Amino acid sequence: MSTHPLTRVIRFTALAGLCAAVLFGSTSSAVAQRCPGAAGFNKWLQGFKQQALAEGISARTVATVLNGVTYDPKVVAKDRAQGVFAQDYLTFQRRMVNKNRLASGRARLKKYAPVVRKIEEQYGVPGPVLVAFWGLETDFGAFMGSMDSIRSLATLSYDCRRPEEFRAQLLDALRVIDRGDLQRKQMRGPAHGEVGQFQFQPSTYYNFAVDYDGDGRRDLVRSVPDSLASAANYIAAKGWQPGQPWLEEVIVPKKLPWDQADVTIQRPRLFWSKYGVKYRNGQPVPADSTPSALLLPMGRNGPAFLAYPNFINVYLDWNNSLVYSTAAGYFATRLAGAPTLRAGNAQPFSAAGSKQLQRLLVQRGYDVGKVDGVIGAATRRAIRAMQLQYGLPADGYPSNALLRKLQAGG
Repeated sequence: MSTHPLTRVIRFTALAGLCAAVLFGSTSSAVAQRCPGAAGFNKWLQGFKQQALAEGISARTVATVLNGVTYDPKVVAKDRAQGVFAQDYLTFQRRMVNKNRLASGRARLKKYAPVVRKIEEQYGVPGPVLVAFWGLETDFGAFMGSMDSIRSLATLSYDCRRPEEFRAQLLDALRVIDRGDLQRKQMRGPAHGEVGQFQFQPSTYYNFAVDYDGDGRRDLVRSVPDSLASAANYIAAKGWQPGQPWLEEVIVPKKLPWDQADVTIQRPRLFWSKYGVKYRNGQPVPADSTPSALLLPMGRNGPAFLAYPNFINVYLDWNNSLVYSTAAGYFATRLAGAPTLRAGNAQPFSAAGSKQLQRLLVQRGYDVGKVDGVIGAATRRAIRAMQLQYGLPADGYPSNALLRKLQAGG
């Protein structure tokens, strides 16, 4: 999550960590940064304790939580080698939104139906949306991570890369304990300090957690009602529009102004209807003013969706990877009754080919961000510009046809 559990393009969740070899490609730093190592950690920790006391955290919590905390070199190593999505959408979606996870999600919707209904009435967020995030984040609470969150956050707060970010998280982790929501030993998770069934970072936990089961604690580790309601509270705060769709699968015609097909470009549904975009059942998209973006995660020959403000404002805030967010949105639509998507006949483009394409785009003067084989927003903009220049369908998806033209230097 971004201000939510995700502050990076990909948050290395507990569940994702189990699949790291398949889901992620290594992005270990090319230039080793000169960081202090463990030598000065104890002195830094004493200073941080004083800061925590000055912030109003009780002396008892500061002592019981921080006394004896040590530097963890494994956390720093994981941070240096943090992964990024290197898979195409369909590969990731098929792995993560599989039959077993769909069955588990439906079973939990049934099991917690009274709680889910009450939460939707209060926050306006549908149960399938909550349960889909729950499934992707921790496999419904089965894999929340096992690293000591306080030790991880303290190590990263002392480290030289993003200390201010993690010091704020460590302070809020102390506040969560000080408030009585969790005990020190319960704060365990992945290497960046996320906690609980929805992998909230401590600041998100402190600001959005809800005591929904009425036991006096906001327990996002053991309480399913607290976890579901807290996720709904966060999503509602990010601008969820109750009763409105988030993602709908559509069928696109062979001819379309493909340069308009981007999650950053919202058009009235009337625009898409005019060009013959239809729902999966063959019915035309309504010719109304509802804002929507045409999302083609694998280009014009792959799956197609209309993405609505709920997707753009909430899903991309939860995780700004288009691959993850689209899979999460699709998962929720399946739990809500949508059929299996039409895969189309898109050809996956390799990470190596994507890197080569990015290098050639950089040579042409385009800013693609990091040359890492990940097709993010900046790379898609550059691809679309070159597709328009060459007279190719400008869907923003990499292709061998574009790569050949760039290699030819035309």
